[in-house]
Amino acid sequence: MKNLSEFNSKIEFVLTDIDDTLTSDGQLHSGAYNALWRLHDAGLKVIPITGRPAGWCEMIARFWPVSGVVGENGGFYFRYASNKGEKNKKMQRWFFADEKVITENKVKLSLIEKEVLAQVPGAAVSSDQFCRLMDLAIDFCEDVPRLDESQISKIVSIFTKHGAIAKVSSIHVNGWFGQYDKLSTTFQMLNNEFGVTAEEALKVCAFVGDSPNDEPMFSRFPLSVGVANIKEFADRLQHMPTYICPSHGGAGFTEFADRVLRLKD
Repeated sequence: MKNLSEFNSKIEFVLTDIDDTLTSDGQLHSGAYNALWRLHDAGLKVIPITGRPAGWCEMIARFWPVSGVVGENGGFYFRYASNKGEKNKKMQRWFFADEKVITENKVKLSLIEKEVLAQVPGAAVSSDQFCRLMDLAIDFCEDVPRLDESQISKIVSIFTKHGAIAKVSSIHVNGWFGQYDKLSTTFQMLNNEFGVTAEEALKVCAFVGDSPNDEPMFSRFPLSVGVANIKEFADRLQHMPTYICPSHGGAGFTEFADRVLRLKD
């Protein structure tokens, strides 16, 4: 990985993970939140690409200085914006699957939930599960004592045994049914909402992340950046980011924002 000081590209979009990328020790501190505003006020389009649930994403899309949000690891995107020719903003939503399929998948995920809780002592359903529409999030360190690597791998194996996709974040194992991920829905949103093709996106977007569920983004975006805590997952990743920030979490994201804004001036 290259030092952040070697990042020299002018960009139009900042795509960013949230947990342990924008946050530090589980909280969004003033420096990182201010960095979002500074990027927004400078004319960059900021889009969180997160594993967090629909309920959170509704609030993020409406209240944060962002141009939209991809949630539940690509299950949907939300954008709070006005349609062409209209003055008032409206919440615009795109989902990978229709309501019937989502309902059917919830039944299958409930069976996985029961099996995980029965076979992996210490695992818990994420506290934000009640806000979710598309996936099941199993907590391995957010509100429970951290599980070891073998337990985390066991959770992943239970998801995959049932035919689900499973991704490990810095705090959860997220699992779902359907061929999508952070990358595919990011491309969908950029094309639908901004007229930016996948090829163009690789030139005008940078992505910032910290954990294995960001790997699809690291693998495709040449302008991919890891905050320093990405190094904790080096043995899990086949594709590391191109650049790395000196600092962890939100402090690292702030360093990245500073770099982008200096290049823009």
